[in-house]
Amino acid sequence: MVTDFTCRPTSGDWISPYDNVAATLPGDLDIDHVVPLKEAWVSGARRWTTTQREAFVNDLTRPQLVAITDNLSQAKGDEDPAQWAPPLHSFVCTYVRAWVEVKYYYGLSVASAEQVALTRLLAPC
Repeated sequence: MVTDFTCRPTSGDWISPYDNVAATLPGDLDIDHVVPLKEAWVSGARRWTTTQREAFVNDLTRPQLVAITDNLSQAKGDEDPAQWAPPLHSFVCTYVRAWVEVKYYYGLSVASAEQVALTRLLAPC
């Protein structure tokens, strides 16, 4: 997977949608890939061309890149919805829908535990 990118906030005021925490310092934020790079890799991106990988990493069209608090980004890591969901319950449906949209658009596979979690998390939506 292409991991040499420097997508960092530089200035502004943000509200991290995963936890509703306000941030004004760019160092307090990370740009999260809703579907993490490692997850994409094991779900099929390893067979992509470099151009396809770069398109995934830098996708501004789908709901793939989100500015979130850095500590939450570290907590999420490379987890899929079977292991992690946003702590802000009102954002879970949005997050899971984004996950499904990105996986579908890029033709990435969904593991059985991931599918069970997606179904469970989407049920109340």
